Formats: sequence, structure tokens, C-alpha cells
Amino acid sequence: MPLYIKDPEVDRLTNELIGLTGTSKVDAVRDALKDAIATRRAKLPMHERLARTLAMAEAAGPFHPGDHKKETDEMWGEAD
Repeated sequence: MPLYIKDPEVDRLTNELIGLTGTSKVDAVRDALKDAIATRRAKLPMHERLARTLAMAEAAGPFHPGDHKKETDEMWGEAD
């Protein structure tokens, strides 16, 4: 769904960002939104960030046990 914004201040700010970055209007808005999201995520409390990380780890499944150093050495043809 397209995004239509009819706000003179938003238009002015977008044009200012375009002037600073030399990008297109779409790229300027996309980059500004990504930056705003990253800034807000970085400000989340540690327990919320940790909860997200733990949820991702749980969704990834159990860790494969083994001697990863040995497996890497064997993969590269290195002896003990």
C-alpha cells in the first residue's frame, strides 16, 4: 500500500534530508525510518532486548553439541 503524506513540514524535512544525503525522496524516507527504528530499539531496556534475543535463540532450536574446534580444524585440514 502506498504511503501518501500531505504535510508541508514533512515535505520540507524530506527535502532537507535529500539535500544533505543526495539521495532520492524514497531513499531518504526509507533511511530516516530505518534510523528511527534502530535508535528506538537501542533505547529498549536491557531486559526487553535480552528477551528478544532469548526468543530468537529458542526459535533457532537446540545447540548442536560437539567439539567445534576439532570440527573446524578437520574442515580446514589442520591436525591437532
